[in-house]
Amino acid sequence: MTMLEEVFRSAWPVVVASTARLTRDLDLAEDCTQEAVERALRRWPAGFPDNPAGWLTTTAHRIALDRLRREATLRRKLPLLVDPVSGAGGSAVEGSAVEGWAIGEDADPEPTDPLRLVFTCCHPALSSESRVALTLRLVCGVDVATIAAVLLAGEAAVARRITRAKRKIAVARVPFRVPAGDELVERLDAVLTVVHLVYTAGHVGPGTRLRDTDLTGRALGLARMLVALLPGEPEPRALLGLLLLTEARGDARTGADGELVLLPDQDRSGWDRRLIREGLGLAASALRAGPDGRYALQAGVAGLHAVAPSWAQTDWARVVVTYDALLRVWPSPVVALNRAVARSRLPGADPVAVLAEIDALAPELAGYPYLPAARADLLVRLGRPAEAAAAYDGALAVTRNPVERRHLTRRRAETGTP
Repeated sequence: MTMLEEVFRSAWPVVVASTARLTRDLDLAEDCTQEAVERALRRWPAGFPDNPAGWLTTTAHRIALDRLRREATLRRKLPLLVDPVSGAGGSAVEGSAVEGWAIGEDADPEPTDPLRLVFTCCHPALSSESRVALTLRLVCGVDVATIAAVLLAGEAAVARRITRAKRKIAVARVPFRVPAGDELVERLDAVLTVVHLVYTAGHVGPGTRLRDTDLTGRALGLARMLVALLPGEPEPRALLGLLLLTEARGDARTGADGELVLLPDQDRSGWDRRLIREGLGLAASALRAGPDGRYALQAGVAGLHAVAPSWAQTDWARVVVTYDALLRVWPSPVVALNRAVARSRLPGADPVAVLAEIDALAPELAGYPYLPAARADLLVRLGRPAEAAAAYDGALAVTRNPVERRHLTRRRAETGTP
């Protein structure tokens, strides 16, 4: 990534959020930010400004102001053609407000602007898919094609989803603010879920590589922003800790040939110890603060893997106990699957009983590729190669990432079954 791209990526949520706060119009904020970036691409090769984010913010504000003034003039001159009270189209800022704006050179946006934008994109009135799509587009600046790949949907459908979500926010007049009190606690979980989903989408990326470091980097940036702006909340710290502990293993997940290397076979000397130290500190801080939330407990599991000298020396008993606690606060079939896999590693564990436990989850995890892959691993350990091959075929049928597909294909071939 070039320096210019890095500046644009880091500044995008700040500029969009600041412009949205002033205009109360997400479409206008996005358009003005995009135009500001285009102007920067033409001008900055001659030399970076001292404050790139401030330059972009000032430029986007001025573009917005020009457009709003033209809109206000049109409203005055064509009163019969434009409905001035409509909340669904156009800006919520009227001409009188526009006239009072004053925009300084290299304006510094308010520190909470990006957080306000995140909470707006994750409003409970929107579906989970719309929250993810809107956050990726407005907060992360991800293009529609990439969002479509992440959501496994068509580009036209994703574009419509984003447009409908913006319109819903406009019609409902969703306030551009960070909620307070009980509302903050209720809404925070939705925000954390979206950030985690963004990271997960990058962890096994939609492209030809195993991971999309642009998406994981954006998720880490969002998590850091949440921690900085909500220092008293333990779950943002826990989420950041979880992401850092996962990211620490990133380079070790593929070999020199670019092929997948699973956790048992990874070279742990290649793990990023700096990220592990930071992640462990955040996880421990969140767990001490209590009560144990789902991200704190997930970070606890990741921490147990991070400190284990090897796969064989992992404290599987503590991993299972932590998953038990996680299931109590977050009864997810994915967590139940991970717990079953961990339980199969306990001394004296019965693989047949674990296999039955995994099979019981199949109706809830239809289409989830890691369930048949886990079944295949257990069946290989049980000496049932034909069934293992069938399970690998099931995993291949629902796995899209080419690096994972090649790994599954190799594992299937190792069963020796036609």
